[in-house]
Amino acid sequence: MKKHLSLLVLLVTVCASLQVSAQIETPIPSPAGSVSSRVGLTDVEINYFRPSLKGREVFGEGDKYLQPYGQLWRAGANSGSVLKISTDITIDGKKVPAGEYLIYLTPGKSEWKFMLYSDLSLGGNVGGYDEANEVLEVMVKPVSLNRKVESLTYLISDIAADSKSAAIEMQWENTSVKIPFSVDFDAIVMAQIKEFTQVNPRNLLAAANYYYTTDKDLDQALTWVNEYLSTGDNSNQFWNIHLKAKILAKMGNKKEAIATAKESIELAKKSPQGDFGYIKRNEDLIASLK
Repeated sequence: MKKHLSLLVLLVTVCASLQVSAQIETPIPSPAGSVSSRVGLTDVEINYFRPSLKGREVFGEGDKYLQPYGQLWRAGANSGSVLKISTDITIDGKKVPAGEYLIYLTPGKSEWKFMLYSDLSLGGNVGGYDEANEVLEVMVKPVSLNRKVESLTYLISDIAADSKSAAIEMQWENTSVKIPFSVDFDAIVMAQIKEFTQVNPRNLLAAANYYYTTDKDLDQALTWVNEYLSTGDNSNQFWNIHLKAKILAKMGNKKEAIATAKESIELAKKSPQGDFGYIKRNEDLIASLK
């Protein structure tokens, strides 16, 4: 009897505990949002909360607006918006070290103030804003959108073809604000080239290709390619011989570039897996040199 009673007490206790801990989950008014992208070798991430218009007027002159001109804004809802960058970036000529920062904005009719803040614990408490923790302050011009953005939206936009620049963009209501930034990955790549080419011969190709595409020391690029091709059966890799032909062409050595391209073509023709388009690439290169 005591055993059954103890079991009953245990079951009642468990049920009561479940009832206490169980909660009903409902949508929050300003849901969490996130956007991320790699720019160059820099991981850029923005985490924020997304308020909606709900028929309100947001930016303007006077107290009737949700966020009047001239007043510091947490740039989102709840605990604000956080920018995270994995390497240093540059905004308006000013270096911003790798790390996490709160984003603050002060809207204006013709200019907005954009700020990055180092003390994440401040969150949305704009009243406690301390300029001593301000890492960056720049002025940017807003742009009017021809559409209405219902929920606050952050973007990492305008990523350049060379991956050296992009923009942090805020859109809400009919306003867009872009903060251009640039990244410098050359020093990182150069350090990797120095370290890794001594470990893995395939990195010689990556190093040579980087030098070729960025117009660095082409003699060094050619040396790396030749070193790689001279190892084992690598001399049969027609796709990498094509890279050598391109380097020679950029160096102005047309005769050797053409001869190397022809070598690549002959090897590509013998490949049982196909030429992967390298016959045409070599033919186009040869045609460009005549």
